[in-house]
Amino acid sequence: MIGFEKEIAVAIGRRAADLYILPYKKYYRLLINCQGQLSVVKEVAPDYGQRLISYLKYQADMAVSEHRRPQLGAMEWHHGPEIINLRLSSVGDYQGRELLVVRFIYHFSASNYHLLFPDQWQELKALLKQRGLILFAGPMGSGKTTTMYQLARQVADQRVVMAIEDPVEIDEPSFVQLQVNELAGMNYQQLLRLGLRHRPDVFIIGEIRDPETAQMTVRAALSGQLVLGTVHAQNVFGVLARLEQLGVAPFYLEQVLTGVFYQRLLPCQDGKQAVLFDSLLGADLQTAVVNHKKRGMTDGWRAHLKQAVDQQQISAAVQAAFAQG
Repeated sequence: MIGFEKEIAVAIGRRAADLYILPYKKYYRLLINCQGQLSVVKEVAPDYGQRLISYLKYQADMAVSEHRRPQLGAMEWHHGPEIINLRLSSVGDYQGRELLVVRFIYHFSASNYHLLFPDQWQELKALLKQRGLILFAGPMGSGKTTTMYQLARQVADQRVVMAIEDPVEIDEPSFVQLQVNELAGMNYQQLLRLGLRHRPDVFIIGEIRDPETAQMTVRAALSGQLVLGTVHAQNVFGVLARLEQLGVAPFYLEQVLTGVFYQRLLPCQDGKQAVLFDSLLGADLQTAVVNHKKRGMTDGWRAHLKQAVDQQQISAAVQAAFAQG
């Protein structure tokens, strides 16, 4: 099994967000997703690809003998001293060939959480003094959960913080952490109702992805809690559109929204990665809720990218690659 473990080690070594094991023509392809860029690691014989999938499914307590129906699995992976959570999803195609996707969830600490412009963090921290709903968007692997946890840690010694996620990605002893379990009848809506009865000061909602969760999240924010949550959207204006699509009326958005952020992890000239935020706050946020004409990134996003190039923090190529978010 050493060879199979090496495949995972290579993906982790490159800090891949995902590993894809996919049938392609008469062989299998191993692809990794790093910073939104998909690349082929290797092409292997069908037998090797199938055995690799079976090995990983076995480790994640999935049914190895089932090759057609969708399955989900999870496990911890030890990479030297580091522990990484793996989330697995398998299914068979119409030809009966199985494919597997592995998502890597890395544990970030305060020491390796970097911001391209530290003043943006001060802007975020100032919102902790308010109530309402703070939303984060960005592609998978952009650090949204890490940002919410870093922010909530600032007040965890003074307030009760409750996190509801699917799955819990970061172990944080100072929070009350609840995990969605559909089989046990505990979905986001039910856990939110439970959470409201326990009256935490701060809620972290892993993902607002359906109308029921959106309505319950707004209810929690209107009840006086500070709520941090994520939404799938391509920019800050898209967050507002997504909430309306999920049935939240603009009237409630005007009342409840405290801040909207879109974030990306940018590769820097020093070899590290740093978070850059695009944001809607204050009067700009209220105007955007009422006026739906704006699209794409804000002028502030473009100005920050230019400033980062001028300060030699990022390259011009990175600026061009992230111009649209």
